Amino acid sequence: MSPPRRTTDRLAPYRAKRDFSVTAEPAGGTAGEPGRRFVVQRHRARRLHYDFRLEVDGVLASWAVPKGPTLDPGVRQLAVYVEDHPLEYAGFEGVIPKGQYGGGDVIVWDRGTWQPAEGTDPARAIEDGELHFDLRGEKLAGRFALVRTARRGKEQWLLIHKHDEHARPGWDPEELPRSVKSGRTNDEVAAAPEAMWRSDVPAAEAEVPLAPRWDPPTAGELAALDGIGKSGTWSIAGRRLKLTNLDKVLFPGTEAEPPVTKRDLIRYYARIAPVMLPYLAGRPVNAHRYPDGVDRPGFWHKEVPGHAPDWLTRWHNTEADPGETQCYAVLDSVPALVWMANFGGVELHPWTSRLPDVHQPSWALIDIDPGTTTGFDDIVELARLYRTALEHLDLRGTPKVTGRRGIQIWVPVAPGYTFAGTRAWVEALSRVVGRVLPDLVSWRWYKNERGGLARLDYTQNAINKTLVAPFSPRPAPGAPVSVPITWDELDDPALRPDRWTVRTVLDRVAEAGDPLAPLIGLPQHLPALDS
Repeated sequence: MSPPRRTTDRLAPYRAKRDFSVTAEPAGGTAGEPGRRFVVQRHRARRLHYDFRLEVDGVLASWAVPKGPTLDPGVRQLAVYVEDHPLEYAGFEGVIPKGQYGGGDVIVWDRGTWQPAEGTDPARAIEDGELHFDLRGEKLAGRFALVRTARRGKEQWLLIHKHDEHARPGWDPEELPRSVKSGRTNDEVAAAPEAMWRSDVPAAEAEVPLAPRWDPPTAGELAALDGIGKSGTWSIAGRRLKLTNLDKVLFPGTEAEPPVTKRDLIRYYARIAPVMLPYLAGRPVNAHRYPDGVDRPGFWHKEVPGHAPDWLTRWHNTEADPGETQCYAVLDSVPALVWMANFGGVELHPWTSRLPDVHQPSWALIDIDPGTTTGFDDIVELARLYRTALEHLDLRGTPKVTGRRGIQIWVPVAPGYTFAGTRAWVEALSRVVGRVLPDLVSWRWYKNERGGLARLDYTQNAINKTLVAPFSPRPAPGAPVSVPITWDELDDPALRPDRWTVRTVLDRVAEAGDPLAPLIGLPQHLPALDS
């Protein structure tokens, strides 16, 4: 006689653990079409684990597998049986808010179909504690078994791969960290989750985009830009912009590259926009303008001019005193970047904090500012010390060459920090680094008092204090660009702070990507330091 089936709501335990007014997870609606799908989600909550889910009787029977499933038949992985999940959860990839049950980031690590062993009733087999089945996924394949070992507390099972043609001794799931849905890693999804699930609407309508995607200009749009005379109207991403003085030289040439015109700068900003906008969107921007070219004095411009287009996103600073900037531009689209380039905004400095709470920094900034007697090799040596320090503290950060002479290091922080907190932390860390190479470092405020030594500047960790944006041009001949690099590139003898320009950095991005991008939005906590 078959054991009694659960006739109550099988998703009740799942719902009881979640506040669907906060979490992006689906609450579960209709059972959907019958089928035997499976999904494995790599889930970084309090601890990393893999959620192994099989469709059974209209829900996802689920096990948490700490070390992940494997094709190695010699390995028996612990699998903890947890509450059933709704079928809609099979495609969920994003972030569950901190403080909620299972808070953390989730990717769809594998998916496909499954088949129980011949003559097996899956629900009864699970009740009895032993299920044999075949998987056909993008990473997992072959015959598996789930076998219960204990009933005390949470049910503990073993997940085992059988000896068959799909068996692979030594196979490690951690060597395949990317999502089969998006191709992204957990870090990348955590940094920029693309969708949320709403529990108050039917499942078919539950997926809502969280962050915009920016597309580069089309070949036709770029051809249209080239076809404009000295001035004219350009349509880009659905916006019409009036462009002026397109043939004006903004950057003198160098021995290696010709001069850069305003048309060239506009083209560059339009093409780099998908990579650069994640550092600008949602933040007020301070622009360093050079409307007459970088070989003439420029000036800082913060206030949005009256002639700015109506569609440009603005932020009104209600805390501004009389005489201070009242309204800032927020560059959150390709046309907005193009408008700023046409406005002579050569160099862009986004705030360290995001709207709406501009008092909470999202980055802790380290600025290695060279002096007149410190060469770039000295700056690299100091950056390597920061690399060692961050590794010791188990913190993630990424260096960035400034496009001029120095190196910056950007360290993401969790919400809740103050500028006083990040400033004090960066100062404490920098004091430790400075004591290792005291002959290279001065702590004097004014450059003429530093004796030509470098300064480990922590003072930019303050509201409306900024560093140059990743991929922003710098006001120098050839239009060098500030570029994020990997830590390993600090050991490259060919590295220079102005190595890439507006003409070469796009090839660099196409080949190497952006090493800083996975850290955007990473909720990282800074350990206490003794200065």
